[in-house]
Amino acid sequence: MKFVCDVCGYVYDPAQGDSAAGIAPGTAFEALPEDWVCPLCGASKASFSEA
Repeated sequence: MKFVCDVCGYVYDPAQGDSAAGIAPGTAFEALPEDWVCPLCGASKASFSEA
């Protein structure tokens, strides 16, 4: 399941991960560190909703 940033619209896709933050492909949103932020706008993990 993908998650979208409510602030800027960035979509976190677990299949792709977030290479810039060292998040490997296949990492579920729930498994992201609590201090992970949106790579586009810096919004917190709490600012994301299921897409």
